[in-house]
Order: sequence, then C-alpha cells, then structure tokens
Amino acid sequence: MTYLLDTDHISILGRTQGPLHRALVARLAAVPESEIGFPIISYHEQLLGCHKFIQAARTPDQMVRGYELLEDLRRLFATAQIVPFDAAAAAECSRHSPGRLRVGTMDLRIASIAIAHGLTLLTRNSADFSRIPGLLHEDWTAP
Repeated sequence: MTYLLDTDHISILGRTQGPLHRALVARLAAVPESEIGFPIISYHEQLLGCHKFIQAARTPDQMVRGYELLEDLRRLFATAQIVPFDAAAAAECSRHSPGRLRVGTMDLRIASIAIAHGLTLLTRNSADFSRIPGLLHEDWTAP
C-alpha cells in the first residue's frame, strides 16, 4: 500500500459527482486498488457524522435520510482496505501534541497512521497536515 485517503477525500468519493469527484476518481483510476487505504479513523469520523445527523432528525424523512447515509458509509467502507490505528500509529501519535501542532486530534491520528505505515496521505487539508513533521501528503482533487 502506498496511499492513505483522508476523510475529506473519502467524503468526495462518496458524493459520486462534481469536479472534485471527477478529478479524484481519475487519479485513483491510475493506481491499483491495492495501493489505496482508508484509515479506521475516517470511518470513526464519518460514523459520528451519521450518528449526529440521525440524532438531530425531527421528521421521518430526515430519519430515513440519516439511515441512508449510514448505509452508504457501510457500503463504501465494506469495499475498502482499512488501515488500523495500531501500536505503531499510537506510538507515532504520542510523539506529538495536537495543541502544540495546532491540528485536530483525529487529523493527528490519521497522520500518525500514514507516518507509521510509510504512506502518503491524500488530503485537501494541506494547511493543517503540513504542520506534522515527517508526513507526506498530496491533494488529488486539484486539477
């Protein structure tokens, strides 16, 4: 495996349309699927988003939509190669303080997975991820 998709790139894949989706899919098509991984942290983030949407639902239509989003998430991750937050990632994560780096905790965990496994992170959030020493990152949605 060579690349790890950040949550933002995974969200773009899930949209199935638009210029960012087309750009990302075109780049991914040139890479064998075995070279692409999804961090377990992204599944966690997306799952929390679905949960929040479902909890806030006030109408039957909103509730149905929330569970449709959850099912879409399940399908997307069912076909993905999931990269765990393992002991190596935890050790990398513990070397840094999110507050000192001015990055979110989940972003630091995703970056730690990438660093620990020698992967390049695919993200649109280069402003935050560039603060993490040793992390290689690229934006595959840029034209």
